[in-house]
Amino acid sequence: MLRRDIFRAGLAGAAGLFSLRRASAATGEERLKVAYHLSDADKVNFVLGNIKNHYEGTGGDVEIVLVVHGPALAAFKANSASGATSSRFAGLVQQGLVPQACGNTMRGMDIALADLLAGFHVADKGGVVKLAELQRQGYVYLRP
Repeated sequence: MLRRDIFRAGLAGAAGLFSLRRASAATGEERLKVAYHLSDADKVNFVLGNIKNHYEGTGGDVEIVLVVHGPALAAFKANSASGATSSRFAGLVQQGLVPQACGNTMRGMDIALADLLAGFHVADKGGVVKLAELQRQGYVYLRP
């Protein structure tokens, strides 16, 4: 199983790099647009760190949407989020991050928008639908 996971990670990374190169060549002077996919609760801080690095590496010249669904969404509940997660997330929202919470997950976990950290929007049709829409709009898909 470990080999399969390593293979999938390598394949996803290669696809992401290919998409990134293709998107930058196709857009010319347009800002890079990136959609981060987060569903694993144990990757919340890792993904937020990646997004921070993405803003720093591009000098802020990037549009980033974070789509959160599944178990990861619980990490963004305002009353239970860690101080580090809350602080890091708020800073990223100030930099322009557009966080999207899966409407299906919200209904399934009985979470209201008011229960989440400030800045979230609802992906009413679901997180995976939102990701597909973003890709159709030219966003590069990244799932760290």
